[in-house]
Amino acid sequence: MKAATFGEVFAVREFRVLFGSFALLVGGDSIKMLAMSVLVYAQTGSPGLSAAAYMVGWLPFVLGGLFLLSLADRIPPRALMVAGELVRAVTCLLLAYAGLPVWAMLALVLVTGLFSPVFFAARAAMLPEVLPGDAFVLGRSLLNVASASAQIVGLAAGGAFLAWAGPTGALAVTAGLSVVAAVVLRVGLPYRPARGTTEAGTAEVGAAREKRPGTTKAGAIRETVRVNRQLLADRRVRGLLLAGWLPCVCLAGAEAMVVPYLGGQGQAGAVLAAAAGGMAVGEFAVGRFAAPGLRERLSLPLAVLLGVPWLGFALGPGIAWAAVLAAVATAGLSYQLGLQRRFVESVPEEVRGQAFGLQSSGLMTGQAAGAALVGALGEVLAPGPAIAVAGGAGVLVALALAGALRPARTPVNSPA
Repeated sequence: MKAATFGEVFAVREFRVLFGSFALLVGGDSIKMLAMSVLVYAQTGSPGLSAAAYMVGWLPFVLGGLFLLSLADRIPPRALMVAGELVRAVTCLLLAYAGLPVWAMLALVLVTGLFSPVFFAARAAMLPEVLPGDAFVLGRSLLNVASASAQIVGLAAGGAFLAWAGPTGALAVTAGLSVVAAVVLRVGLPYRPARGTTEAGTAEVGAAREKRPGTTKAGAIRETVRVNRQLLADRRVRGLLLAGWLPCVCLAGAEAMVVPYLGGQGQAGAVLAAAAGGMAVGEFAVGRFAAPGLRERLSLPLAVLLGVPWLGFALGPGIAWAAVLAAVATAGLSYQLGLQRRFVESVPEEVRGQAFGLQSSGLMTGQAAGAALVGALGEVLAPGPAIAVAGGAGVLVALALAGALRPARTPVNSPA
């Protein structure tokens, strides 16, 4: 497979649209979660409810990922992505100006968030269509870099907006960003038919439905459950999903302990920012300088690297060393680049949207579970040892998944 370049990736207009709208989405979501947390705390004075408000936007990924993902292959992708931005804009405006009680705000975010996995899946599944071959992997790398950078900028901007206009003003800014993203997507992307109903290749798809996951006329919930089961029953797909999920579960657990490790003070922000920076640097370096074959061979050692630095927290490092260890660890997240080509080739094209949705929903769910598990461990142990345990678990998980993390011995461009 010929190695692509970042220049070639950015030369594709549709990718530039996806990239820009994704940066707006991640930055806006960071501002929204921060503003909502502050708004809830201002109304209730409860740290617990404030923390719940910060995390509630991710919880719907569990239910949405289990029951609604088939919509990503049944509705044209541009329409889905535009609808997602408009739903986010309306939600933010209601949170800011409708005067809702706390329970209603949390319920609104949960209900509207049920479709978030579908919107994310539509975007992810469109990427290999506009970026074939190795360009797709570099595109994923650039989106990950954008995610890390937008989180940092979004949190910093969120703090500035909160100080200037309060939580309602920050939520209004998020709504504005969503409207801008919707316009960019609507104007910048051409129409593409729904993946499960495209006329091209209909005969092949119809013949394949007897043998492998596909779209049918069943209801969205039933179809989502059916295809999820079939994807997970496929040994190769299941291995790649677990390889993408489980090391990140341990990473999320370690990161969740950074705030209590530093005594709940503002120093944690510096460590978490260093972690985001390490992720961005790792994604860029591996995407830019590693050839496709090397990228896949690096998956196992980089997945191991994801856990090793956290072991150093058993020694009680100060903030400077904690930031260095966190940055080195998250650089290992680039291990996922070596899985992307194999994942795309392992799933049927007609359910690619649901497959990518399952990948992201499982990742979100696993990270929440990892944070909860290591948080519970931190109640028993001190935060430093709990972080070290999470790192050790990450190393063991990566080694246990070595079969899925290692590439097949056949050449990259060989037929399966």
